[in-house]
Order: sequence, then structure tokens, then C-alpha cells
Amino acid sequence: MATVDEVMDLLGTRLDEADLDALAQRVHLSRFHLHRLLTAALGEPPGALRRRLLLERAAHRLVTTDETVVDLSVAAGYDSPDGFTRAFSRAFGMPPSDYRRTGRVRHRIPAPSGIHFHPPGGLALPALVRSDPMDTLVRMLDHHLDTTAAVLARLDRVPDALDRPITLSVEGIDEAPTLRSTCDRLVRQLEQWVVALEGGTSIPAGDATPAGLRRRLEAVAPRFREQVVAQVVAGNAESTFLDLTCDPPQTFTLGGVLAHVLTFAAVRRTIAIGALETAGVGDLGSGDPMAYVGGAGPDASTVHRRFDEP
Repeated sequence: MATVDEVMDLLGTRLDEADLDALAQRVHLSRFHLHRLLTAALGEPPGALRRRLLLERAAHRLVTTDETVVDLSVAAGYDSPDGFTRAFSRAFGMPPSDYRRTGRVRHRIPAPSGIHFHPPGGLALPALVRSDPMDTLVRMLDHHLDTTAAVLARLDRVPDALDRPITLSVEGIDEAPTLRSTCDRLVRQLEQWVVALEGGTSIPAGDATPAGLRRRLEAVAPRFREQVVAQVVAGNAESTFLDLTCDPPQTFTLGGVLAHVLTFAAVRRTIAIGALETAGVGDLGSGDPMAYVGGAGPDASTVHRRFDEP
């Protein structure tokens, strides 16, 4: 897999200069052996992969720039515009001039590797493993539980801030929140649904000391996963239950419960993390689930982006 990573790095960063001989030297393989390995791993020969990516880039530039067909053919590695036109027509079903007039930007050519040009100069890569739509939802829940545990683990470091009013709150979520009350509600939200699913009629008050909050989360998290998450993953998101802790009793679905918890918990987590940072404990960042759920990328809230001036 290291050789595939190498060629992807080479193709993605220097598409115009990709050199299989240089790559073979870098990974200490013969050119022939490297070619066989890459063809088996990618589903297409590396030369064909490179030519296809350059054609995809040319197709994108046809409709997004004023570059001439001659210039695009040279950039795609063709000795003549005629050779470029023939290859382009085979790939897209029409010559470059007609493709430009369509104005379409669907530049991807079907390929077994699933690797495609991604504008302006990168690569779009397929998932390394097959995932189910539920995987993302479960990871979001796991991120919530882990981040909540991380918040609670830091409460002992800010005893003077536990009951300090949080001035930045969200109307309609919690009234007059403090760090302690926000953390209590993060745990209590899980407890209330577990109680409701078990047929309880009231939700007992819990220990709101830092140690007590941690014990409560440790006890309720696996029960919530078993009663809600496992059932949703099994395809029972539309399963309905009567919540007797409500006055009057209300009917909910398991999928609705999970969506509710993730949405409101995100607000409370953010408030709690902000209160910790105000108190001098800022090592949790923004609590962004981006890297946790996707497995790549930094905290998206800290990324600097380029915007055009209005």
C-alpha cells in the first residue's frame, strides 16, 4: 500500500511531472515490478490512470477557463491537438470544442480505481473500506460520549467556575446555565431516554459533583447505546415507544431520540467547552467531530479559508 500512497502523492502534487521511473527508484523496486503492483492495486495501469486524470483535468478546464484546445492538449501530455481530440472524444463521446459548448462540468471518466481529478489540481480518492450510512451516525454518537467524558474529566481543574453563570447560552435549550448544570444536562439527557425506554415514570436526580457526573455517564452510556443506537443500527429506527416521564405521555421513535440527543447535545457540549476555555482549560479545541467521524482533517473550525472580498 505504501507504493500506492507514493504514486498518489506524486500524481496529486505534480500531475504534469509524474515519472514512474523516479517513483520506482524512490520505493526501491524495478519499474516492471512497480507497474505490476500498481496495476493490481489500482485496477488500471498507472500510465492509463495518469492519462485519464489529465483528460479529466482538461475537460474541467475546457468549461471553466479560456485556455485553447492546443494549450490543453499540451498540458495533457499530447504531442498534437489531433491526438488529444481523438483521446478526448473516446473518453467523453464528443470532441473538445463540442464539450466546451455544452458547459457541463461532469468531467469524471468511469474507472475501476475510483480515483479522479478534483479541481483545481488535486485528487478525489475512494473510501478505503465500505461503510454503511449508519456508521457516520454511530461515530457521531461515540464522539458525543467521548467528548462529554473529556469535558467531565476536566471539571476538577476549574472548581471556581462550576457554578459561574454562562452568559453565552442558547434560548430555549437551558435556562441560566452554568458549567455544572450544562454537564448535568448532558448526562441527564441520556438518563431520561433510558428511563423512558425502560418504562419509568420519573427521572431521579443525580449527583452533580464532577466525580458524580463521571460515574453517571459511565453507567448510562452503554445502556443508551444498547437501547437506542443498537436498535437504530439494526434497522429499527422507526420503532415507537410511549414516554411516561412526559406529562402528558408522548410517543417517540428511536431514530427521533438519537437525532434529538445529537442535536441538542452538540449545543450543550459547545457551551461547556467554551466555559472550560474561559476558565483557562482550552485543550479540547471546539469539540469538532470532523476528524473523529471522518478519520482525517483537522478541526474544521480552525481552518483558514480564502474568501473573495465583497
